[in-house]
Amino acid sequence: MIEIEDKLISLDIFEKKFVCDLNACKGACCVEGDSGAPLTYEEIDIIEENIEKIKPYMRKEGLDAIEKTGIFYMDEDNEPVTTLVNEQECAFVFFDENNITKCGIEKAHSEGKIDFKKPISCHLYPIRVAKFRKFEAVNYSQWDICKPACACGNKLDVPVYKFLKEPIIRKWGNAFFEELEKVAKEL
Repeated sequence: MIEIEDKLISLDIFEKKFVCDLNACKGACCVEGDSGAPLTYEEIDIIEENIEKIKPYMRKEGLDAIEKTGIFYMDEDNEPVTTLVNEQECAFVFFDENNITKCGIEKAHSEGKIDFKKPISCHLYPIRVAKFRKFEAVNYSQWDICKPACACGNKLDVPVYKFLKEPIIRKWGNAFFEELEKVAKEL
C-alpha cells in the first residue's frame, strides 16, 4: 500500500493493467453483481433533480423499477446504491444496437441535457473506495467479467490508474493524480 494524503492506495492500481473492452464484456459490470452501483447522498440529490431529463434514455423496465422503489435503495451494508431491475441490472441501463450496456445518465450528459456525468463509483470502476474514519482505502476490484479488460490493458500496457485518469481527477483533483504519477515512476 502507498499513502497519499488521507488515502491508502493498493499497489494493484499501479501494477495491474486495464482498458475496458465493451465489445467483449458488453458492459457486464452494469448488469451483474450483488447490488446496485454505490451512490453518495449528493449524487442521489443530483439524479433526483435531473430524473425527468434522464428518463428518456431509460428502458421501460428501469422506469418501472424507479417508479416502484425510487432511484436508490439501501444495500446490506446500509449504503445507498442504484435501484436494480430483476435484482440484476442497474435501472439506468439501456442496450445499444450491439446489445452493449450503456448508461442513461451518461447518455443524458453526453447529449448536453444534464451536467452530471454518472455516479463516481461507476466512473472509477474497477477502483473501489472504502471510507474509514481517518482515511480512504483505494483498491483495485478484480472480477472475472473484466478478464477482457485486463487482456486489453496488458496488450496496450495501460495501468489501472492511467486508464482512470479522468475519474481520478474528477474525484480527488489533478494534484492527486500527479502524485500517483510520481509514485508510479518510483515503483
